[in-house]
Amino acid sequence: MCGILGFAISRDSLFNRDNTQALMSRFFTFSESRGKDASGVALADPKRVFVLKRPVRAGTLIRSREYDSMFGSFRTLWRSSGRGPFVAMGHARMVTNGTADRHENNQPVIKDGLLGFHNGIVVNDGCLWSEFPTLERHYEVDTEIILSLVAYYRKEGHSLTDAVVETFRHLQGANSIALLAEDINALILVTTNGSLYYTRSLSGGEFLYASERYFLERMIKVPLVKQDIYKVSPIIQVAPGQGIAVSLDTLQVQPFSLASMNDRPPDFPALSTLRVIHDLKPPFAEGQSTTHHKVSAAKKILLESEGTLSIDRKAIAALRRCSRCVLPETFPFIRFDDEGVCSYCRNYLSRVLKGEDALRNLIQPFRKESGEPDCIVAVSGGRDSSYGLHYVKKELGMNPVAYTYDWGMVTDLARRNISRICGKLGIEHILISADIRKKRENIRKNVLAWLKKPDLGTVPIFMAGDKQFFFYASMLRRQMRIPLIFFNMNPMERTDFKTAFTGINENGAKDVFWNLSPLNKVKLGLYYSKQFLRNPAYLNASLFDTFFAFVSYYLLPKDFHVLYDYIRWDEKRLEEVLVREYGWERAADIETTWRIGDGTASFYNYIYYRVAQTRIHHMVLRDHQH
Repeated sequence: MCGILGFAISRDSLFNRDNTQALMSRFFTFSESRGKDASGVALADPKRVFVLKRPVRAGTLIRSREYDSMFGSFRTLWRSSGRGPFVAMGHARMVTNGTADRHENNQPVIKDGLLGFHNGIVVNDGCLWSEFPTLERHYEVDTEIILSLVAYYRKEGHSLTDAVVETFRHLQGANSIALLAEDINALILVTTNGSLYYTRSLSGGEFLYASERYFLERMIKVPLVKQDIYKVSPIIQVAPGQGIAVSLDTLQVQPFSLASMNDRPPDFPALSTLRVIHDLKPPFAEGQSTTHHKVSAAKKILLESEGTLSIDRKAIAALRRCSRCVLPETFPFIRFDDEGVCSYCRNYLSRVLKGEDALRNLIQPFRKESGEPDCIVAVSGGRDSSYGLHYVKKELGMNPVAYTYDWGMVTDLARRNISRICGKLGIEHILISADIRKKRENIRKNVLAWLKKPDLGTVPIFMAGDKQFFFYASMLRRQMRIPLIFFNMNPMERTDFKTAFTGINENGAKDVFWNLSPLNKVKLGLYYSKQFLRNPAYLNASLFDTFFAFVSYYLLPKDFHVLYDYIRWDEKRLEEVLVREYGWERAADIETTWRIGDGTASFYNYIYYRVAQTRIHHMVLRDHQH
């Protein structure tokens, strides 16, 4: 879920060591898309490690005085001790387990003489702490169990690589790690799903690694690299279920398998003295909240809006409903005939599937027998996209790369389920993370603006922040040079009513349910402009993000394919396969699996239920008058 990155320089390297800070900063900039909640960097030689990590995005960290000071101090000590080999390691974090406000939760995690940078989710970490009761847990982050188990197996007499292999046998989910030990001058890189790449210079004196191939492709084009490293060998993927051990003395790469006992590299010789880890902890107190005033303001507006959100059960019970379905008279543009059947039931047309033969004909020109990625599958962690990823890999035999745009309202349950399925299938997962703090602040501002002048047509503004997933999918396709994309939305979950509450009627049987006619796109833009002028509270810092969402959703071309246009959507089969084959996690508080991966659905459905059912919308009144 996060981004791990780094480079190592041997003693004989021609690289100008004075450029290491600039090189690391460029690497950080490229990798920041993987997470913006926190960032961390470690600089290590055989005698010491300097660690700097903060709950800020990488772009902020590399501009800090602490960052400059750490590199300056490390260079001074490194020169005075003989200019030996060293490694620089970094991490761009998107928070999944453990708050970023606690220093120890951020990467790298340091414990038992080990330093680890982790990308992924250990979905069974709670079970592992119970399974190994002698291990002591100190932090909240799931990375801790990895380091604790590696240390445990080393105490049992295993070599470093053997301890890593034994540890990964216990882990569930998609996980990649870069590991450094205080007593051995080696770097261990391991992945369960292939989200690790590396390259070496042809001279053998430089080594680079990252979570994505594209980051390395950009790095080797940086003038600093082209100038000092000259040429590099091809970029190599660490295959799913594989690892490499890199000697920091020679930069020799020794691959090993997480499954086989026959290809383990020999243990590395111990350092003459332990590598001292200097953790540059923040000089300020942690855990101080700065949001209490925002909460107070929200409570005040909620109290003022109590009438808008109150339940009028008598009014709800009195609503006229379709005699065939459950739609009430408050549903936009609904009409009832003499039999009490609504216009949506009367006008319904069954969907005609294109069929699996058409699907196989579609994918055939893109199939790569070499095992290289041949398609991108968008996955949100919900049941529809998760099954779609399974189907493309297992039933169609393709080699997909999973793609997620995390805008801050993807639930932790969804993230764990993504980790489960990508880890089990050995599928590389590319996550593009928004600035989650900023996105959530935008939601807060727009909810408070809505409460001042509630209008059902403007409710989708709360979710505007997630629509850029179309834009980033197109960007990823260009970067990876993979033209085939699957977006596996459930076609049965039609939400045309959201647009209909703005006065635009594009309901009915249209197949492309995420699009509008050109005229209605103009009408929708004018509607939102009018609402923003009526309610200036919408003219806040989220305005650009909202406009970006409109462009991404309605104006950018969407030449992707939806799996369920070809195969039947079968809820029972979806759930059976996901639970049986992947241990897919269900929500503990509800029976249904509908929208359990979406952190916004219950909130906006609550609003539609409270407001749409108890206050007859002006369009409904207009239709009744006619």
